[in-house]
Amino acid sequence: MAAIDEGLAQRVRESLFNLADFADISERKMFGSLIFMVNGHMTCGVGDEGLMLRVGAGKYENALTQPHAGEMDFTGRPMKGFLYITWQGIEDDEDLCSWLELSLSFILAQPPK
Repeated sequence: MAAIDEGLAQRVRESLFNLADFADISERKMFGSLIFMVNGHMTCGVGDEGLMLRVGAGKYENALTQPHAGEMDFTGRPMKGFLYITWQGIEDDEDLCSWLELSLSFILAQPPK
């Protein structure tokens, strides 16, 4: 099982609360990672290799063209609507927040679960 980078987890936690403090934010351990849920929807995840991010199908193709973004692949097939962001893409808090804002623009448009 992969280790969870606690430093990144805390940065994500603080950023999500700053960006969406009105939302229901929770955490679950899944897939060997710490998954952050917003209004009951999987939003992002932290493992030892960086950030998993859900952006939805509509923003997926464009987001893939951004530096440090790649397809998320747990099963041997890319998962549409989900990205993997490398460490270089989330080194700065500003960059991390930009990625989280992209995810939240999709997640907060969905009805709460």
